[in-house]
Amino acid sequence: MLMRAKDSTLLVIDLQERLLPAIDGGAAVVEQAAWLVQVAQRLQVPVIATEQYPKGLGYTEPSLHELLPGGGLREKIHFSATAGAGVFDLPGGERQQFIVCGTETHVCVLQTVLGLLAAGREVFVVDEAVGSRRARDKALGLARMERAGAVIVSREMVAFEWLEQAGTEVFREVSKGFIR
Repeated sequence: MLMRAKDSTLLVIDLQERLLPAIDGGAAVVEQAAWLVQVAQRLQVPVIATEQYPKGLGYTEPSLHELLPGGGLREKIHFSATAGAGVFDLPGGERQQFIVCGTETHVCVLQTVLGLLAAGREVFVVDEAVGSRRARDKALGLARMERAGAVIVSREMVAFEWLEQAGTEVFREVSKGFIR
């Protein structure tokens, strides 16, 4: 089961400014998510981002927010982005594969992944681009998602599978700009 750019949507869950300082390695999670957003945009993969109750947790971290496309940001009160007025209603929501990053791994990411799987989607969770307040909760969340059928991947797995082959102009551009 390969990730294919034409079938994928990148889903960025709740990387919000008031929550991130409490996340174990929060700055690195944002950095990895920003890398994924930029690669997705270069390969024309839709990007959807969510914010969990922004009045309380703040808005998407500003450096990440500026990378996000207009119209792809969804405010939510359910922990799962698939509940209520969820991600399936947004551009890219109809795609079969979801590449997931964000916080918290054991809460909103987990519940969203379970919802995506229940809806029959193929789900890939980017290990270095998810986080929780405690490392143990992240590990438990990842293990549970994997047991449920999600595939745990690295950001480079995503990029290389989306690229499919070397020797193209887009491969050279992504390789030079993001992989080296």
